Amino acid sequence: MSTGISRTANNRYGILGYFVQHRTAANLLLIMLIVAGVAATNRIRAQFFPDVTVERISVNVAWPGAGPSEMDEAVVARLEPQLRTVEGVKEVTAVARTGSASITLEFQPSADIDQALIDVRSAFDQVGDLPEDIEEPVIRPARWRDRVTDVLISGNVDVDLLKRNAEELRTELFRQGVTLVDIAGVSVPEIRIDVRPADLERFGLALGDISAAIKAETGTLPVGEIESTGTRVRAASKPLTAEALADIAIRSGSDGSKVLLRDVADVGNEGLDREIAFYENGKAAVLLQVNRDAQGDALAIQAKVEKAVAGLQPSLTSGVGVKLVHPRAQAISDRLDILVKNGLTGLAVVIVLLFLFLSSRTAFWVTAGIPVAMAATIALMYVFGFTLNMVSLFALIICLGIVVDDAIVVGEHADHLARTGMSPVEAASAAARRMAAPVFSASVTTVIAFAVLGLIGGRFGRMIADMPFTVAVVVLASLVESFLILPAHMRHALAHRGRRSLLDMPSTYVNRGFDWFRDNVFQSIVRGAVRLRYPVVAVVVLLLSISVGAVVDKTVRWKFFSSPERATIRANLAMLDSASRSDTLAMVAELDRALKALDERYAREYGAAPVKVAIAKVGATSGRGLKSADTKEPDQLASYDIELIDPDDRPYSAFNFIQDWKEEIVRHPLLETLALRGDRSGPGGDAIDVRLSGASETVLKSAAEAAKAALARYPAATGIEDDMAY
Repeated sequence: MSTGISRTANNRYGILGYFVQHRTAANLLLIMLIVAGVAATNRIRAQFFPDVTVERISVNVAWPGAGPSEMDEAVVARLEPQLRTVEGVKEVTAVARTGSASITLEFQPSADIDQALIDVRSAFDQVGDLPEDIEEPVIRPARWRDRVTDVLISGNVDVDLLKRNAEELRTELFRQGVTLVDIAGVSVPEIRIDVRPADLERFGLALGDISAAIKAETGTLPVGEIESTGTRVRAASKPLTAEALADIAIRSGSDGSKVLLRDVADVGNEGLDREIAFYENGKAAVLLQVNRDAQGDALAIQAKVEKAVAGLQPSLTSGVGVKLVHPRAQAISDRLDILVKNGLTGLAVVIVLLFLFLSSRTAFWVTAGIPVAMAATIALMYVFGFTLNMVSLFALIICLGIVVDDAIVVGEHADHLARTGMSPVEAASAAARRMAAPVFSASVTTVIAFAVLGLIGGRFGRMIADMPFTVAVVVLASLVESFLILPAHMRHALAHRGRRSLLDMPSTYVNRGFDWFRDNVFQSIVRGAVRLRYPVVAVVVLLLSISVGAVVDKTVRWKFFSSPERATIRANLAMLDSASRSDTLAMVAELDRALKALDERYAREYGAAPVKVAIAKVGATSGRGLKSADTKEPDQLASYDIELIDPDDRPYSAFNFIQDWKEEIVRHPLLETLALRGDRSGPGGDAIDVRLSGASETVLKSAAEAAKAALARYPAATGIEDDMAY
C-alpha cells in the first residue's frame, strides 16, 4: 500500500515528490551543499573591494637636453596621433618634461594586452620624423598590484644598516612565498666618471667615443632561456664596478696598443643622497612595500608578514625599530568582521521572529535552510572565481531575507495544508508544487532587478559586478533548498504536528494576539480607509509631494559613494622650480614641527595623542599624489603620511584634524602647492573639478592661481592644486 502511495506521489509531483518521498536524497544533497560551502570558505580569497584591473601600456621616450615644450612638439605631438589609432585604445595621457616624455595608453577591458603591446611597438616604428638623437623607447604593460601593508624600519643608524635589515626581511618573505616586495628609501650607488679634457685632446677622442665604448662594454648577453615559460635570460657582459669600467678600451691601435678609460678620465665610486628618502620623527627610515597580484590573498599575506617581522625583531640593532604601517589587510579584516557580525545579528533577529510566528519544527527547518543556502552560495562564488569582499558580503546580507522568504512560503503553506487534513507527504509535496511558480517568478524578478547593475560600465561597474552575480547565486541556492530539501524535512515535521512542546508556546500566544489585532484593529483601519478614501488619497499625494520636494531642494543630500571615516591623512607638497632639496627639507621640517605641536595640543584637549605613525618622504609624493608631480624634479617633491588612532577612539574627524594642521603650518616662500587630504576608499576623483581652457599658457596659469587663491579662503576646501607646470 505504501509503495502505491509513493508512486502516485512521484507521478503527480515529479522531482519534487521524489525528494519528499526519499529523504536520503534530500539529506545527501544537504550534506553536499554544506561540505562544498565549508571547503570553499577555507579557500575563497578575502579582500576589501573586488580587483579592478586596468589594462595600460606606457611608452617612455628620453631625449637628453630637450625642454618640455621641445619634447611636446617634436616627440609627443608626433607619437600621440599614431598611438591613438591602435585598436582598443580607450584613453591616451601624455606628459612632457625636461629630457623625457611619457605616454600612457588605457585600453578597453576586453582588449588583448599582448596583441596591444605588439600593435603599440608597430605604431611607434611607423613614426618616421622623430629626432635622431632620442633614446630607444621603453614600451611596457602596466603591472597590476594591490598594496597589502608597509613595513617601516627606522632608527638613528646608517641607512646601509637599515637596508641590510630590509633585505633580510625581504629574503624571509620570499621564502614564505611573498614575492611582490619592494624596498624604498635606500641610497642609489653611483660611479662617477670625470673626463680630463687635456687627455681627450691628446688622444684625439670625443665624449661620444667614450659613451659608445662604455655602452658597448656594459650591455647584456643572452645566456639561455627558461624552458617552462620560454623566457630568455640575459646577464651583464661586465661587472658594473669602478675598476671594471676603468679598464674599458676606448680605442685599440693596429700595433695592439689600447687607450683605456683610466687614461682619459678619473673613475670612482660616489654615494648619492637618497633620491627618495623616508624619515620618522627625524630618524632615517626604509620602507618595505608588500603587494599582491590579482591572485593573492591579502589576509594570508598579512599573516606571513607579521610572522616574518616577529622573527626579525630579536636580531635588530639597538635603536632600530620595525613596525607595520598602513595595514590595509587589517582594514579588510575589520570591515569583513563588521559585516559578518551585522549579518549574524540580522540572522538572529530573523530566527527569533520565525519562532514567534511559526511552529517550532517549521521554524527550525526554515532556519536551517539559511546556512545551507549561504554555504552553497559561497561554494559557487569560489568555483566562478569571485571573492569575499565589501560588495559580495553586502549582497549576501541583503539576500538573507530572500532565502527566508522562499522557505517561509513553502513551509507555512505545507503546515496550512496539513491542518486541512492532508497527509504529511501530500501536504509537503502539494506545497512545493503550488508555490513553485509564484516563488520562481518572484526570484526571477529579483535577479532581473539586480542584473541591471551589470549594465554599468567602467571601473565602478566592474567593481560592483559581484553584487548581481551574488544575488543570482543566492536565489538559485534558495530555490534548491526550498523545493528539494525543505519539503522532505517538512514531511517529517508535519508527522509530529500534534505534539506540542514548550518551544511552541511563543508562537501560540503571538498568533492569538495577531488574530485579535487583525480582527479588531486592522479590519477597522481598512474599513475607515475605504470609507474616507478621498482624504486618504490626499494624504498620500501630500507625502509624495514632500518627498519629491526634499529631493529637488536638496534637503536630502545626494552622494554617489559614501566615504567612511578613515585613519590616514596625507600631505603632498611641490616646491617652485627654483627651489633646492634643502628648501624641500625645510618645508618638511615645518610640517613636522606643526604636526608635533598639534599632536601635543590634541593630547591635552582630548586625553590621547592622535598620531600613531608619521612618515615623511622627500623625493616623491604619496597616495593620490599631485597632478603636477610629473613635471617636477624629485628634489622639489615631498609628502607626509600620518596614521591617526582609530576613528572610534576620538571625538573629532580627520577633516577637523586637517583644518587645524593647515592653520598651524607656516608656508615656505618657495612652496608652490600643499595638498592635505584624508585617505578614502571607493571611486577616485576630487569633490570639485574646475577645468580652464582656451587661452595661452601664461593666462591659464594666472587664472588657475587666482582660482586657487579664491578657494583657499574657504576652510572646507583642502587639497587645492592645479595640474599645469609653467
